Amino acid sequence: MYFARRVFTQTKFGRFTDINKERAVEERGKIYLVATPIGNLSDMSPRAVATLREADLIAAEDTRNTIKLLNHFEIRTHMTSYHEYNRTEKAYELVRRAEQGETIAVVTDAGMPAISDPGEVLVRFALDAGIEVTIVPGPCAAVSALAVSGQPTGRFVFEAFLPQDKKERRVRLEALRDETRTMILYEAPHRLARTLAELAEVLGRQRQLSLVRELTKKHEEVQRGSFSHFLQRYADEAGRAEIRGEYVLVIAGKSEAELRAEEAEAFADLTPAEHVAWYESQGFDRKEAMKKAAKDRGISRRELYHMLL
Repeated sequence: MYFARRVFTQTKFGRFTDINKERAVEERGKIYLVATPIGNLSDMSPRAVATLREADLIAAEDTRNTIKLLNHFEIRTHMTSYHEYNRTEKAYELVRRAEQGETIAVVTDAGMPAISDPGEVLVRFALDAGIEVTIVPGPCAAVSALAVSGQPTGRFVFEAFLPQDKKERRVRLEALRDETRTMILYEAPHRLARTLAELAEVLGRQRQLSLVRELTKKHEEVQRGSFSHFLQRYADEAGRAEIRGEYVLVIAGKSEAELRAEEAEAFADLTPAEHVAWYESQGFDRKEAMKKAAKDRGISRRELYHMLL
């Protein structure tokens, strides 16, 4: 039986290290997440082009789409498909190839890999295996749509596509009911009207949103208005015929005024004692609970105290 000879060398700190182990680490490959244009090919960065050219393999969501990009930039690197339906087994294969020293570049059809994309599975597997994952940043439809939406950008939540399972979809919609951050969702054109109606039912017809599509393309469009406005616009067949391309929905979160109004309505049905008890159940001590209940009712703490006697 053959055993590899282990070679040790002394470091500058006087310690001995295993050269074979160091070489094994150095010879491991790397995985690059490479952002690609979401519409305008001029948005492809020189670093992205160089990374794709120098990689040993490109893992693409749809090789039929990616080949057009590669041909445009005269990139001849070999491709393999990596998509929703083979993400687990292919992720193992890609990690194994990286362990053997190959450099893997990952791309999605458009935008940033691993964001609402099978690439997230590969990232987890690679990190678990000790493979370095790095990024070549670039376009992302969600963040780009948020930037031009006119909605608040300081705090936001990305929901990607709503679940298609009826029960899961209802749970997700209900979870958004009291969301105060700006919400970003993706939707396909043939489902847009239905999704708008369901969101309006949960969030209210007067809630403001922006519908963004075709970003960076010739027919880029950003529409702003209330759910009521869009439901009327797409109510008939002629309106629905205008729906083309994948949409990004950027929806304003519930305002503080809405929250206060809802709380006031809920507290109106409580007795003073029940009102204070509710705050105590939320972890506030008696003094703070009375202070908050008095503020909700627009009275002084002294008045509330006498009501409780």
